[in-house]
Amino acid sequence: MRAFKRLLGLAALLPAARLAAGLVFDALGANPIEVVTRSTGTWALVGLLCALAVSPLRRISGWHDLIDVRRMLGLFAFFYALLHLLTYVWLDQFFDWGAMIRDVVKRPFITIGLAAFLSMVPLAVTSTDGMVRRLGARRWIALHRLVYLAAVCGVLHYWWLVKRDITQPALYAALLVLLLALRLAYRRGRRRRPAAGAQASRRSPR
Repeated sequence: MRAFKRLLGLAALLPAARLAAGLVFDALGANPIEVVTRSTGTWALVGLLCALAVSPLRRISGWHDLIDVRRMLGLFAFFYALLHLLTYVWLDQFFDWGAMIRDVVKRPFITIGLAAFLSMVPLAVTSTDGMVRRLGARRWIALHRLVYLAAVCGVLHYWWLVKRDITQPALYAALLVLLLALRLAYRRGRRRRPAAGAQASRRSPR
């Protein structure tokens, strides 16, 4: 698992390294800011969906140690989301707060994108073992359900951004719907099992 986590961490850093090299060597085309913005946003969304996919993959495969990489994937998603936001604030808007506020008010895809990022902030802040102990497992789990809100807002942000070819955001939306459906099916299954057990105990002779 340690080797797997190291390989996964290196793989997650490759897009950032590629963008950094492209900026240094002027290899990102005629509009490098757009390339950086699109790439960091895409990888933030990929990281979120991968983090959401860990639990169903663990249940299907039986590889329970897989749960150890979920936190790391979530932090990488936040890392790319932060780069995405900084690219917009710094390289695109040059810290023009007035223009950015107008964008948030007038452009729905920016509004929903900001909502996605804000949903991820408490997840990143409370990702340590120390915060799990301070909050308690139940409250920590409840708080980290914000990942679903972040993923939904992220998909909508991407969908509303794209004006013509929606193939890629539609694929992400379909994957998110599948993951949410698996989550719902698992929760329903957990509720039915105790009910079935209670009925069996009432029927058994004493």
